Amino acid sequence: MMETILIIEDDGDIREGVRILLEGEGYHILEAENGKQGLSLLSENPDLIILDVMMPGMSGLKTCEEIHKVSFVPVLFLTAKSQESDKLIGLMAGGDDYLSKPFSYAELLGRVKALIRRWKIYRGKEDDEPASPDKYVAQSGIRINENFNEIFVNGSAVELSDIEYHILLLMMRHPGKIFSAQNLYESVWNEPYFYNCNGTVMVHIRKLRVKIEEDAQNPQKIITVWGKGYRFGKNEG
Repeated sequence: MMETILIIEDDGDIREGVRILLEGEGYHILEAENGKQGLSLLSENPDLIILDVMMPGMSGLKTCEEIHKVSFVPVLFLTAKSQESDKLIGLMAGGDDYLSKPFSYAELLGRVKALIRRWKIYRGKEDDEPASPDKYVAQSGIRINENFNEIFVNGSAVELSDIEYHILLLMMRHPGKIFSAQNLYESVWNEPYFYNCNGTVMVHIRKLRVKIEEDAQNPQKIITVWGKGYRFGKNEG
């Protein structure tokens, strides 16, 4: 089944270049030149949104917030800013990943494929694999489906993004194990880790805690082990 990608970018040259590249890889492409137009295309159920941060009118950050009011489709930000603080703001607004302009098409394609692959697992729609019986991991009041994104906290369903889901599933499969930021990034993002990726991991851990902890400021499920990383639950060692 052909995946659909929505490109929201006010620069026509960038939009055309990205479209040509991704169409050549077999993706169905939708285009919008601003946030308002992009929001009107959500009814087409895209599998990924490539979103420019700096756009006239509705900014990319605001557009992302509006997208996630109705959908958890992954968002890849394109940003002309390279400061780490700007990237973290994008992630806090709901972005799943980002690329700084100028970027190579090989790098863009790698990010696109990784995000769509996780999105398919998130929805339980890995088309090239047979369906398997639902299997859950349960601990500390959380019950998580190992096949696709379905999570219950104290019996109530909780909506997680695909990255949040994969972080939580990985940690719950290995309770008590300390995961460094590098462990988490390379396991979940499937990309080489660089030091500035630490902030990316930290933002997603923070967002995850808000959704699963009774008190996100005093977490009891995802614990910070200072100088080492994070672990789920009590240290069994």
